[in-house]
Amino acid sequence: MKILLAPAETKNSGGQKEPFCKQNFFLEELFDKREYIFNIYENYIENSSLEDLSKWFGLKKFDEVEKYRQSLKNKPTMKAIQRYNGVAFDSLEYNSLDKKQKDYIDNNVILFSNLFGPIKADDLIPDYKYKQSAKLPNINVEKFYQDNFTQTLDKYLGEEIIDLRAGYYEKFYKIKKASVLTFKFIKDGKVVSHWAKYYRGALLKHLAINNIETIAQFMATNVEGLKLTEIQEKKNIKLLIMEIE
Repeated sequence: MKILLAPAETKNSGGQKEPFCKQNFFLEELFDKREYIFNIYENYIENSSLEDLSKWFGLKKFDEVEKYRQSLKNKPTMKAIQRYNGVAFDSLEYNSLDKKQKDYIDNNVILFSNLFGPIKADDLIPDYKYKQSAKLPNINVEKFYQDNFTQTLDKYLGEEIIDLRAGYYEKFYKIKKASVLTFKFIKDGKVVSHWAKYYRGALLKHLAINNIETIAQFMATNVEGLKLTEIQEKKNIKLLIMEIE
């Protein structure tokens, strides 16, 4: 069983691992595809004005724009699961987990980067800026990754998937055959968005702490703070409606 997770626009700075290279990523046979997008990104950043990059990055302060205007080619890297921060990652508390729990996440979680495409939790990435839905010139990055990674991902991910992504990231990869669990979070009868991020992180932490290896195992557990109220099924997908207690 594998777990799909959305990234975050905010990131932790720094890193001690080697810069962008093939060995930093899983599915090394597809590194040339990542490198192709990486080079388009680098060229765009290098040749755009501060004003244009301010809009593209979604940053108002020019000193922050200058920081992300620097080439990524020599920037140090760290694990993707530690690079991203934000509500879901705060809820996960990866750094507080023990080695077995961290290994579970490193080995089973796939994130979807706007720049690097599908990446494992322990793939090594630099501190970069790429606002969700921002467009690079003359290419649809989401479609490019979907076209070039889907077949390989289908084989890698196997027969059972827990999908904790936000809907936007289905543009990078759509699950067609595997059995899938997805989630909707309800509070006082209303669907929530901000808290959905928090509970996606909490669900991932629950999976890691309990070393859950199958969907059946997950369905037999209770997640703290959540109550299963309904299951909606459509083809290969089960949508679990979770009430926030």
